[in-house]
Amino acid sequence: MAAPVGRCLWRALAPRRGLDQRLAAALAVVSAAPPARPYAAAAKTAKKGSRKTKQEETKKKQVTRRWPLMSKPVDDVYLTWYYERPSYDVEEAVGMLKKFQELDFTYPKQYVYINVFLDMALQKKKKVDPFASSVLLPYRFTDEVNKVLVFTENEQEAEIARENGAAVVGGVELIKWILEDEIQVDFYVAVPAIMPKLIPLRSKLRRKYPSTKRNSLGHDIPKMLQLFREGLEYMVQDERVIKTRIARLDMPTEQIVANLKAVINDICTFKPLTYGPFVQKLVIRSSTSEGLLLNLDGLLPQVEKVEDEEKNAEDGEKHAEDEEKHVQEPVST
Repeated sequence: MAAPVGRCLWRALAPRRGLDQRLAAALAVVSAAPPARPYAAAAKTAKKGSRKTKQEETKKKQVTRRWPLMSKPVDDVYLTWYYERPSYDVEEAVGMLKKFQELDFTYPKQYVYINVFLDMALQKKKKVDPFASSVLLPYRFTDEVNKVLVFTENEQEAEIARENGAAVVGGVELIKWILEDEIQVDFYVAVPAIMPKLIPLRSKLRRKYPSTKRNSLGHDIPKMLQLFREGLEYMVQDERVIKTRIARLDMPTEQIVANLKAVINDICTFKPLTYGPFVQKLVIRSSTSEGLLLNLDGLLPQVEKVEDEEKNAEDGEKHAEDEEKHVQEPVST
Protein backbone atom coordinates (compact mmCIF):
# COMPACT_ATOMS: atom_id res chain seq x y z
CA MET A 1 0.00 0.00 0.00
CA ALA A 2 2.86 2.31 0.80
CA ALA A 3 4.53 1.87 -2.59
CA PRO A 4 1.57 3.08 -4.75
CA VAL A 5 1.06 6.09 -2.46
CA GLY A 6 4.72 7.05 -2.81
CA ARG A 7 4.57 6.81 -6.59
CA CYS A 8 1.48 8.96 -6.68
CA LEU A 9 3.12 11.56 -4.45
CA TRP A 10 6.17 11.65 -6.66
CA ARG A 11 4.07 12.10 -9.77
CA ALA A 12 2.26 14.98 -8.10
CA LEU A 13 5.51 16.69 -7.09
CA ALA A 14 7.36 15.94 -10.32
CA PRO A 15 8.19 19.00 -12.46
CA ARG A 16 5.73 19.76 -15.21
CA ARG A 17 5.46 22.44 -17.82
CA GLY A 18 4.20 25.17 -15.41
CA LEU A 19 6.41 24.13 -12.38
CA ASP A 20 9.72 25.80 -11.68
CA GLN A 21 12.73 23.55 -12.17
CA ARG A 22 14.42 24.99 -9.04
CA LEU A 23 11.51 23.89 -6.85
CA ALA A 24 11.84 20.35 -8.12
CA ALA A 25 15.55 20.30 -7.31
CA ALA A 26 14.87 21.51 -3.77
CA LEU A 27 12.25 18.81 -3.23
CA ALA A 28 14.67 16.15 -4.46
CA VAL A 29 17.30 17.29 -1.91
CA VAL A 30 14.77 17.16 0.92
CA SER A 31 13.65 13.66 0.01
CA ALA A 32 17.28 12.45 -0.07
CA ALA A 33 18.07 13.68 3.52
CA PRO A 34 19.18 10.87 5.91
CA PRO A 35 16.65 9.69 8.48
CA ALA A 36 16.88 10.94 12.05
CA ARG A 37 18.33 8.74 14.84
CA PRO A 38 15.81 8.90 17.67
CA TYR A 39 17.64 6.19 19.63
CA ALA A 40 21.17 7.69 19.52
CA ALA A 41 23.06 7.48 22.83
CA ALA A 42 23.43 10.77 24.63
CA ALA A 43 26.93 11.93 25.55
CA LYS A 44 27.78 11.44 29.19
CA THR A 45 28.69 14.55 31.10
CA ALA A 46 31.71 14.23 33.32
CA LYS A 47 31.14 14.82 36.95
CA LYS A 48 33.08 17.52 38.69
CA GLY A 49 36.06 16.23 40.55
CA SER A 50 35.89 12.76 38.98
CA ARG A 51 39.26 13.18 37.30
CA LYS A 52 42.11 13.13 39.78
CA THR A 53 45.67 13.94 39.05
CA LYS A 54 48.37 11.37 39.51
CA GLN A 55 49.89 13.41 42.31
CA GLU A 56 46.70 13.24 44.37
CA GLU A 57 46.47 9.50 43.83
CA THR A 58 50.04 8.90 44.88
CA LYS A 59 49.53 10.96 48.03
CA LYS A 60 46.61 8.78 49.10
CA LYS A 61 48.57 5.56 48.56
CA GLN A 62 49.73 4.08 51.81
CA VAL A 63 53.48 4.16 52.29
CA THR A 64 54.86 0.75 53.17
CA ARG A 65 56.52 0.81 56.55
CA ARG A 66 60.07 -0.50 56.62
CA TRP A 67 61.52 -1.80 59.85
CA PRO A 68 65.05 -0.67 60.77
CA LEU A 69 67.70 -2.91 59.29
CA MET A 70 69.69 -5.22 61.53
CA SER A 71 73.45 -4.93 61.58
CA LYS A 72 74.87 -8.46 61.22
CA PRO A 73 73.23 -11.76 60.30
CA VAL A 74 73.54 -14.73 62.64
CA ASP A 75 73.27 -17.55 60.12
CA ASP A 76 75.18 -18.21 56.91
CA VAL A 77 71.99 -18.02 54.81
CA TYR A 78 69.84 -14.92 55.27
CA LEU A 79 67.69 -12.38 53.42
CA THR A 80 69.99 -9.53 52.43
CA TRP A 81 67.29 -6.83 52.47
CA TYR A 82 66.77 -7.31 56.22
CA TYR A 83 70.35 -6.33 57.05
CA GLU A 84 72.61 -3.37 56.48
CA ARG A 85 75.08 -3.75 53.65
CA PRO A 86 78.41 -4.78 55.17
CA SER A 87 81.44 -2.55 54.58
CA TYR A 88 85.09 -3.58 54.57
CA ASP A 89 88.50 -2.02 54.89
CA VAL A 90 90.18 -1.65 51.53
CA GLU A 91 92.88 -4.25 52.23
CA GLU A 92 90.28 -6.78 53.38
CA ALA A 93 88.12 -6.09 50.33
CA VAL A 94 91.01 -6.60 47.91
CA GLY A 95 91.84 -9.88 49.64
CA MET A 96 88.23 -11.00 49.22
CA LEU A 97 88.33 -10.18 45.50
CA LYS A 98 91.45 -12.30 45.11
CA LYS A 99 89.75 -15.13 47.00
CA PHE A 100 86.66 -14.90 44.78
CA GLN A 101 88.87 -15.26 41.72
CA GLU A 102 90.51 -18.42 43.09
CA LEU A 103 87.19 -20.01 44.04
CA ASP A 104 85.51 -19.18 40.73
CA PHE A 105 88.55 -20.14 38.57
CA THR A 106 88.25 -16.88 36.62
CA TYR A 107 90.95 -14.95 34.75
CA PRO A 108 93.63 -13.92 37.30
CA LYS A 109 94.66 -10.73 35.44
CA GLN A 110 91.18 -9.21 35.26
CA TYR A 111 90.70 -5.50 35.95
CA VAL A 112 89.74 -4.00 39.30
CA TYR A 113 87.08 -1.28 39.18
CA ILE A 114 85.72 1.32 41.59
CA ASN A 115 82.37 3.12 41.65
CA VAL A 116 82.59 6.46 43.43
CA PHE A 117 79.34 8.17 44.50
CA LEU A 118 79.77 11.91 45.05
CA ASP A 119 77.98 14.68 46.93
CA MET A 120 77.83 17.41 44.27
CA ALA A 121 75.89 19.93 46.39
CA LEU A 122 77.39 23.30 47.31
CA GLN A 123 75.83 26.29 49.06
CA LYS A 124 72.10 26.79 48.56
CA LYS A 125 71.07 25.30 45.18
CA LYS A 126 74.49 25.36 43.55
CA LYS A 127 76.23 22.14 42.50
CA VAL A 128 79.63 21.04 41.31
CA ASP A 129 79.63 20.82 37.53
CA PRO A 130 80.31 17.33 36.12
CA PHE A 131 84.02 17.10 35.38
CA ALA A 132 86.64 14.90 33.75
CA SER A 133 90.27 14.53 34.73
CA SER A 134 93.42 12.49 34.22
CA VAL A 135 95.61 11.20 37.04
CA LEU A 136 99.04 9.60 36.93
CA LEU A 137 98.87 6.40 38.98
CA PRO A 138 101.85 5.29 41.08
CA TYR A 139 101.66 1.77 39.58
CA ARG A 140 100.75 1.26 35.93
CA PHE A 141 98.59 -1.75 35.12
CA THR A 142 98.46 -1.58 31.31
CA ASP A 143 100.88 -1.05 28.45
CA GLU A 144 98.41 1.11 26.53
CA VAL A 145 99.70 4.59 25.66
CA ASN A 146 97.46 7.45 24.56
CA LYS A 147 98.14 9.58 21.50
CA VAL A 148 98.82 13.21 22.41
CA LEU A 149 99.04 16.25 20.10
CA VAL A 150 101.15 19.25 21.12
CA PHE A 151 100.38 22.76 19.86
CA THR A 152 103.48 24.96 19.67
CA GLU A 153 105.20 27.21 17.14
CA ASN A 154 108.54 27.19 18.92
CA GLU A 155 111.00 24.83 17.26
CA GLN A 156 112.82 24.02 20.50
CA GLU A 157 109.54 23.16 22.26
CA ALA A 158 108.51 21.08 19.26
CA GLU A 159 111.73 19.09 19.46
CA ILE A 160 111.21 18.48 23.20
CA ALA A 161 107.68 17.27 22.48
CA ARG A 162 108.89 14.79 19.85
CA GLU A 163 111.59 13.46 22.19
CA ASN A 164 108.98 12.83 24.90
CA GLY A 165 106.64 10.82 22.71
CA ALA A 166 104.18 13.31 21.20
CA ALA A 167 102.19 11.72 18.37
CA VAL A 168 101.70 15.02 16.48
CA VAL A 169 103.46 18.37 16.90
CA GLY A 170 102.59 21.58 15.08
CA GLY A 171 101.02 25.01 15.06
CA VAL A 172 98.06 26.68 13.35
CA GLU A 173 98.52 24.55 10.23
CA LEU A 174 96.95 21.65 12.16
CA ILE A 175 93.65 23.45 12.72
CA LYS A 176 92.27 22.70 9.25
CA TRP A 177 93.19 19.02 9.45
CA ILE A 178 91.57 18.68 12.88
CA LEU A 179 88.36 20.37 11.74
CA GLU A 180 88.20 17.98 8.75
CA ASP A 181 88.91 14.95 11.00
CA GLU A 182 92.14 14.24 9.19
CA ILE A 183 93.93 14.18 12.57
CA GLN A 184 92.42 12.31 15.51
CA VAL A 185 94.25 11.80 18.80
CA ASP A 186 93.27 11.07 22.40
CA PHE A 187 94.41 14.33 24.01
CA TYR A 188 95.53 17.84 23.04
CA VAL A 189 98.04 19.97 24.97
CA ALA A 190 99.38 23.43 24.18
CA VAL A 191 101.70 26.17 25.32
CA PRO A 192 100.09 29.52 26.36
CA ALA A 193 101.59 31.52 23.47
CA ILE A 194 99.54 29.74 20.79
CA MET A 195 96.18 29.71 22.58
CA PRO A 196 94.69 32.86 20.91
CA LYS A 197 95.11 31.14 17.53
CA LEU A 198 93.30 27.96 18.62
CA ILE A 199 89.89 29.55 19.26
CA PRO A 200 88.35 27.97 16.09
CA LEU A 201 88.90 24.56 17.71
CA ARG A 202 86.99 25.30 20.92
CA SER A 203 83.63 23.95 19.70
CA LYS A 204 85.30 21.02 17.94
CA LEU A 205 87.43 19.76 20.83
CA ARG A 206 85.03 20.73 23.65
CA ARG A 207 86.28 19.14 26.90
CA LYS A 208 89.57 18.16 25.21
CA TYR A 209 90.35 21.79 24.44
CA PRO A 210 93.62 22.70 26.23
CA SER A 211 93.04 24.38 29.61
CA THR A 212 94.91 24.91 32.85
CA LYS A 213 92.01 23.34 34.77
CA ARG A 214 92.73 19.99 33.10
CA ASN A 215 96.51 20.48 33.24
CA SER A 216 96.71 20.43 29.45
CA LEU A 217 98.00 24.00 29.12
CA GLY A 218 101.44 25.04 30.32
CA HIS A 219 105.16 25.30 29.65
CA ASP A 220 106.22 21.92 31.10
CA ILE A 221 105.73 19.84 27.96
CA PRO A 222 107.39 16.62 29.27
CA LYS A 223 105.16 16.62 32.37
CA MET A 224 101.99 17.17 30.34
CA LEU A 225 102.95 14.43 27.90
CA GLN A 226 103.63 11.93 30.68
CA LEU A 227 100.28 12.72 32.32
CA PHE A 228 98.17 12.29 29.20
CA ARG A 229 100.15 9.47 27.58
CA GLU A 230 100.28 7.24 30.66
CA GLY A 231 97.59 8.69 32.95
CA LEU A 232 94.15 7.31 33.78
CA GLU A 233 91.20 9.34 32.52
CA TYR A 234 87.90 9.35 34.42
CA MET A 235 84.72 11.42 34.29
CA VAL A 236 81.48 11.99 36.18
CA GLN A 237 78.54 9.98 34.82
CA ASP A 238 74.84 10.31 35.68
CA GLU A 239 75.61 13.63 37.45
CA ARG A 240 77.25 12.06 40.54
CA VAL A 241 78.97 8.71 39.79
CA ILE A 242 82.51 7.91 38.64
CA LYS A 243 83.21 4.44 37.26
CA THR A 244 86.78 3.59 36.37
CA ARG A 245 89.35 0.82 36.52
CA ILE A 246 92.35 1.25 38.78
CA ALA A 247 94.47 -1.93 38.63
CA ARG A 248 94.70 -5.62 37.78
CA LEU A 249 93.71 -8.25 40.29
CA ASP A 250 97.07 -10.07 40.14
CA MET A 251 98.93 -6.94 41.35
CA PRO A 252 100.04 -6.81 45.00
CA THR A 253 97.44 -5.51 47.41
CA GLU A 254 99.64 -2.54 48.37
CA GLN A 255 99.81 -1.37 44.75
CA ILE A 256 96.05 -1.67 44.22
CA VAL A 257 95.41 0.35 47.39
CA ALA A 258 97.95 3.00 46.35
CA ASN A 259 96.27 3.43 42.95
CA LEU A 260 92.85 3.70 44.59
CA LYS A 261 94.02 6.39 46.99
CA ALA A 262 95.63 8.33 44.13
CA VAL A 263 92.32 8.43 42.24
CA ILE A 264 90.33 9.41 45.35
CA ASN A 265 92.74 12.21 46.22
CA ASP A 266 92.49 13.60 42.69
CA ILE A 267 88.68 13.45 42.77
CA CYS A 268 88.51 15.34 46.06
CA THR A 269 90.35 18.33 44.54
CA PHE A 270 87.22 19.29 42.57
CA LYS A 271 85.21 20.33 45.63
CA PRO A 272 86.37 22.64 48.45
CA LEU A 273 86.90 20.78 51.70
CA THR A 274 84.85 23.38 53.56
CA TYR A 275 81.66 21.82 52.14
CA GLY A 276 82.29 18.48 53.79
CA PRO A 277 83.30 15.09 52.37
CA PHE A 278 83.02 14.87 48.59
CA VAL A 279 82.86 11.06 48.44
CA GLN A 280 79.67 9.59 49.90
CA LYS A 281 80.07 5.92 48.98
CA LEU A 282 82.84 3.81 47.45
CA VAL A 283 82.43 0.34 45.94
CA ILE A 284 85.22 -1.90 44.63
CA ARG A 285 84.84 -4.95 42.40
CA SER A 286 86.60 -7.02 39.78
CA SER A 287 85.41 -7.93 36.28
CA THR A 288 83.64 -11.09 37.52
CA SER A 289 82.84 -10.39 41.18
CA GLU A 290 80.16 -8.58 43.14
CA GLY A 291 80.73 -5.07 44.46
CA LEU A 292 82.09 -4.62 47.99
CA LEU A 293 81.29 -1.49 49.98
CA LEU A 294 84.42 0.14 51.46
CA ASN A 295 84.94 1.97 54.72
CA LEU A 296 85.93 5.55 53.94
CA ASP A 297 88.07 5.93 57.08
CA GLY A 298 91.65 6.45 56.02
CA LEU A 299 90.82 6.80 52.32
CA LEU A 300 89.69 10.42 52.14
CA PRO A 301 92.21 13.28 52.30
CA GLN A 302 93.21 14.24 55.84
CA VAL A 303 93.47 17.96 55.09
CA GLU A 304 90.21 18.66 56.89
CA LYS A 305 91.54 17.32 60.19
CA VAL A 306 94.76 19.28 59.80
CA GLU A 307 92.80 22.50 59.14
CA ASP A 308 90.60 21.85 62.17
CA GLU A 309 93.63 21.26 64.38
CA GLU A 310 95.27 24.45 63.15
CA LYS A 311 92.05 26.37 63.71
CA ASN A 312 91.70 24.98 67.24
CA ALA A 313 95.31 25.81 67.98
CA GLU A 314 94.80 29.39 66.74
CA ASP A 315 91.66 29.71 68.85
CA GLY A 316 93.54 28.39 71.88
CA GLU A 317 96.38 30.88 71.40
CA LYS A 318 93.90 33.72 70.97
CA HIS A 319 92.03 32.68 74.11
CA ALA A 320 95.31 32.53 76.08
CA GLU A 321 96.28 36.01 74.87
CA ASP A 322 92.89 37.39 75.93
CA GLU A 323 93.31 35.87 79.39
CA GLU A 324 96.80 37.40 79.74
CA LYS A 325 95.45 40.81 78.77
CA HIS A 326 92.65 40.43 81.28
CA VAL A 327 95.09 39.56 84.06
CA GLN A 328 97.40 42.46 83.21
CA GLU A 329 94.60 45.06 83.25
CA PRO A 330 94.32 46.88 86.61
CA VAL A 331 91.21 46.13 88.60
CA SER A 332 89.12 49.31 88.99
CA THR A 333 87.64 49.98 92.44
